[in-house]
Amino acid sequence: MYNFSKNMHILAIIMALALATVVTGSCGSKTANSNGSNPENTIVASPEALDAQKAEASTNIASIQENAEKDLEIPPPGENPGDMASPPDGKPGDMPPEGLNGGNGMPPGDSNKPSSYIAMNTYTESENVVDLDLTSNGKDESAILLDKNFEVTINNFKINRVSLESTGGDTASFYGVGAATLATNGTLNLNVGDITTDAKGAAGIFAYGNGSANALNVNIETKKDTSGGIHVAGGGKLYAGNVNATTFGESSAAIRSDRGGGKMEVDGGTFTTNGSGSPAIYCTADITVNDAKLIANNSEGICIEGLNTTTLNNCDLTCNMPNLSQNDCTWSVIVYQSMSGDSQIGKGTFNMEGGTLTSKNGGIFYTTNTESEFNLTNVEIIYSNPNRSSPDFFLKATGNKNQRGWGKENANGANCTFNASMQELYGPIHYDSISTLELNLKNNSTFEGTIIDDESAVNNTKGNGYANVSIDETSSWHLTSDATINKLTLKGSLLDQDGETIKIIDKDGNTLREGTSAIATLTVNELM
Repeated sequence: MYNFSKNMHILAIIMALALATVVTGSCGSKTANSNGSNPENTIVASPEALDAQKAEASTNIASIQENAEKDLEIPPPGENPGDMASPPDGKPGDMPPEGLNGGNGMPPGDSNKPSSYIAMNTYTESENVVDLDLTSNGKDESAILLDKNFEVTINNFKINRVSLESTGGDTASFYGVGAATLATNGTLNLNVGDITTDAKGAAGIFAYGNGSANALNVNIETKKDTSGGIHVAGGGKLYAGNVNATTFGESSAAIRSDRGGGKMEVDGGTFTTNGSGSPAIYCTADITVNDAKLIANNSEGICIEGLNTTTLNNCDLTCNMPNLSQNDCTWSVIVYQSMSGDSQIGKGTFNMEGGTLTSKNGGIFYTTNTESEFNLTNVEIIYSNPNRSSPDFFLKATGNKNQRGWGKENANGANCTFNASMQELYGPIHYDSISTLELNLKNNSTFEGTIIDDESAVNNTKGNGYANVSIDETSSWHLTSDATINKLTLKGSLLDQDGETIKIIDKDGNTLREGTSAIATLTVNELM
């Protein structure tokens, strides 16, 4: 299996060497970084060494590109794996969402795929460009386009994309039309620079199809709707090292993907969104983020749709989703399937190790109308209420009655596995009769809360849903009120908040284990 993460780190080193080629022959001349100052460690090499570095970079990047293309097995853009909802196209909140409190409308398949792109600068051979200052004003025009299998490296740049006439919408989201910098083929390297956009659909950096984009030390700011910071779709690949991206529009995730997915890896940087329906990460791809700050000021923090994965390592995530009437609840991280055709049906996965997750409103994790897996390891969770008195929920794995139509009524539940390692969980967990929940506590994890059979999204029917809980020898569940589950595998401890043991009974009221708690009793079908 091709190791994208490993090779992207190698690529970052290669690109850093390539950046040294910017140094001129004059004594003391240094390359300016993105804030106008000189880099702390400027590499100066002989012309022969620089030529060797460039040759090695070309060879390695070509190899990485070839291996990545072999490894990707992504459905073509426009493939619809299932039934599609048909909400109205209109104001944010009425449409199949990017961030679920905003959205992009009903995808039209490939009918809007452009036969060609408009751009100020289109590269027809491999080039190294230095000190580029470019402003693009055309309708649905990119400032930079790489659509041939070349390698173009741009060092020290200012790119500005401004247009009042640009369309935005699906053609921008799915295919990159109007993005400031766009790679649909070949490899585009962007080193040390600033990208600003003020046009609908004007993402900062977009990789589509056979295109790869690699950014080091880049600042991005986008102002209009459907304008992500960094973006992949249709199988594109993108690496970002020390990139800072801020967006202000609706449906403008700072780290964004769309139909056809792709691969993204991010090291460091800060990614901030301010618009409605604009999570820090909107994931219909394979996205890994390391050591970054992720801030969503008016949206959930992470949105994962369908058969896709988001992995956060030592990141600080802040979420602030508003309460909206079209939603059943309010959350911080969601794994779901909208049936819009933007993502292949299958298990969505959220992995988070280390770092912090700050929720400023509502519940924490929500999953509906999909199979999902959550893996949490040693994450500090900061709840919206300062006394951590009663979050809406820690986890909700249920069906839904969302106004946008996520799946079919009574058949849109969640099949959720939640794995906690070295982790504290606090607050109620919800499931229902059309959903399944496997909660696994291991490696000194604790869960303080209860488990609730919540039938609010189920209409006059009872399915075969269940909740199973497994507690290893090192972990514990502090039950805060009566609960009923299917199976309990108990090797650790089951106590109440005062440290008293919990009485366990079966569904007929027979005692399976005596307890001393006056606060709660647990009812199970099976005790292991």
